[in-house]
Amino acid sequence: MDTRSNSHSLAFEVTHRLVLSIAIPMTLGFLTTPLLGLTSTAVVGHMGDPEALAGLAIGAMLFDLILGSFNFLRASTTGLTAQAYGRRDQHEQQAVFARALISALGCGLALLCLSPLLRAAGLRLMGAEGAIAEATATYFSIRILAAPAALANYAILGFVLGRGQGGVGLLLQALINGINILLSIYLGLSLGWGVAGVAWGTLAGEVAGALAGLFIVLSGFARAERPAWPEILSRHRLAELFALNRDILIRTFVLIGAFAIMTRIGTGFGAVTLAANAVLMNFFLLSGYYLDGLANAAEQITGRAVGAHYRPAFDRGLKLTTLWSFGLAAIVSAFFLLAGPWLISVLTTSPEVRQAAGAYLPWAAVTGLTGALAFLMDGVFIGATWSVDMRNRMLMSFAGYLAMLGVFVPLFGNHGLWLAMNAFLLFRGFFLAMLVKPRADQTFRAAQ
Repeated sequence: MDTRSNSHSLAFEVTHRLVLSIAIPMTLGFLTTPLLGLTSTAVVGHMGDPEALAGLAIGAMLFDLILGSFNFLRASTTGLTAQAYGRRDQHEQQAVFARALISALGCGLALLCLSPLLRAAGLRLMGAEGAIAEATATYFSIRILAAPAALANYAILGFVLGRGQGGVGLLLQALINGINILLSIYLGLSLGWGVAGVAWGTLAGEVAGALAGLFIVLSGFARAERPAWPEILSRHRLAELFALNRDILIRTFVLIGAFAIMTRIGTGFGAVTLAANAVLMNFFLLSGYYLDGLANAAEQITGRAVGAHYRPAFDRGLKLTTLWSFGLAAIVSAFFLLAGPWLISVLTTSPEVRQAAGAYLPWAAVTGLTGALAFLMDGVFIGATWSVDMRNRMLMSFAGYLAMLGVFVPLFGNHGLWLAMNAFLLFRGFFLAMLVKPRADQTFRAAQ
């Protein structure tokens, strides 16, 4: 009786407006990230040096692998905050943020201490040599200084997304990436610093974003709801958080590892093909950041519904975010098929790289469609904190991806590499979608 009464009082309506009020600001904010990638590629690409562009691609991939492995800081913070928000528990929301920020800063400082080893291991892992290795090392040595601020931004963004504050998320992403883009152009091109200028621009953007984000979040906290340190450091809560983060870490590491393997295999095809893949990966990232806005809406609505113990909001949120995700994916894929050749010419002046990128363009263009369900399901499972399922299904998808690489790369070369990547995206989406109904039935039945 009490549970049902409380659930009814926490009920909320899911509408197209609610979905878009979260998705649109975050989509706009996330769009600045691939624009950053496009700018960085263009800055170095206009130097007319394929080795420098390849070095930037490897350096960026290493940071996707390293910092991306800590994406659990954002994901777990979003899910736990959304659920506390659904319960209207402001006290626990502050505690979730404090635990996330402490974890972020600790991990960032650890990365700084380990940076010499990470740089050496990364160069060896990616097989970079000569001028490519030199460019990668320059980029890495500067950008790693931003690790504590970058991870703090994960925690900050996770918190504001969990509360459905898409406008704040947009502001922070625009600030981080706007500073990054402007300084990359100025330092990289105007001052002629090249790869180093791009790295310094990234450092400045991350630090500025962290400072602004902390000010915004902390100024919104009510003093009366502030948790005590024993609550923040509660063994039970930390163990719960550790288990959630562990599963998301494994899932994220495998995901980023899949992209690292793609870059590593592409290295074996030579600097021109590697540079072409780097250009095309910007198209995939751009598609992904469009879809990430809707995935964030799914995270917040799903988590809020679970926290409120309100199944109708969960089902309605899933339906609307699915509709918008696939509609947007179709538009984005069509855009890249039509405008791709022009975008390639903007990103690089090298005739060889332009020709190679054009040959593989269709594979990159359709990643929005093949990845739409995967992005959406990630949002649903993060919001509901079904982390074990995310981990296990990612491992299954990765096994399928490796099998596809083993079969199709020897047969079709770089075409086979892109085919395997699209299959990997499909595997991720369908494997998770199969579990949504039984997991939702179990979760909301337990809440009754």
